[in-house]
Amino acid sequence: MLHQMNLNTKPFEMICSGLKTIELRLNDEKRQAIEIGDEIEFSNNSDGRKLIVKVRNIYKFPNFDELYHKLPLDKCGYQKDKLSQAKAEDMEAYYSKEKQERYGVLGIEIELFR
Repeated sequence: MLHQMNLNTKPFEMICSGLKTIELRLNDEKRQAIEIGDEIEFSNNSDGRKLIVKVRNIYKFPNFDELYHKLPLDKCGYQKDKLSQAKAEDMEAYYSKEKQERYGVLGIEIELFR
């Protein structure tokens, strides 16, 4: 199955370069349909470029605080030299604590199609 999602330029470029292999999302109704082996087409919000990835694994957590303690953040879009500054609250810019409590969150491990 093919799923469609939007991304800002920085995470889009990090996926293209292979630096980001885990995409963080709310486990809302749209994401609950994703299964291992599915494909995701990401569209860059600023220029419309697209890329397709394959879902390799799905990690489910009740909130980003727990996810940040369990997953390798350098694979989630943080630069290795900035890992000490990474905090779960960063994700509240996208998903409120209330939505995290309602749906839970995901780390979607992906592989870029070359």
